[in-house]
Amino acid sequence: MTDRVSVEIVVNGSARHAAVEPRRSLAEVLREEFGLTGTHLGCEHGVCGACTVLLDGEPVRSCLVLAVQARDRAVTTIEGLAHDTGQGVGGMHAVQRGFLESISFQCGFCTPGFVMTTVAFLDERARAGITAPPSPEEIRETISANLCRCTGYQSIVDGVQRAAELAQQTTGGT
Repeated sequence: MTDRVSVEIVVNGSARHAAVEPRRSLAEVLREEFGLTGTHLGCEHGVCGACTVLLDGEPVRSCLVLAVQARDRAVTTIEGLAHDTGQGVGGMHAVQRGFLESISFQCGFCTPGFVMTTVAFLDERARAGITAPPSPEEIRETISANLCRCTGYQSIVDGVQRAAELAQQTTGGT
């Protein structure tokens, strides 16, 4: 029997507890212990980006982070964006709305990772006081670490651009 370690992780604003094997990834614990299956496991080597979540506001590959490393830290998953009122538009986060309006997905497997990467990107720009819309080149650089086998990426770039517009509208920027 493997020793288990007790961890408390603030997930989407709520403290969650689990007794986990020290070798278990954050992605596994999010999916299997907490039932948050929006975090997808693709390559399990940190290459595809499908498992991207925010750890203390920074995007991370949850397949590469051990659950014990997330102890006493804040994790935001794709499910947590629905509760985000800071950038909410019609009950959806601005990034989710932008992706939906731009049809930035086909099979949808990679979409949560792209959405979380985009949330971090737009949040970073907002913290830096950047109000100009991101250029297609900036967007392509940002999403280059996430893989999609279906879309050809242009619809994802369009979704990020639309998300930036919506985020700007909801924060009162010009």
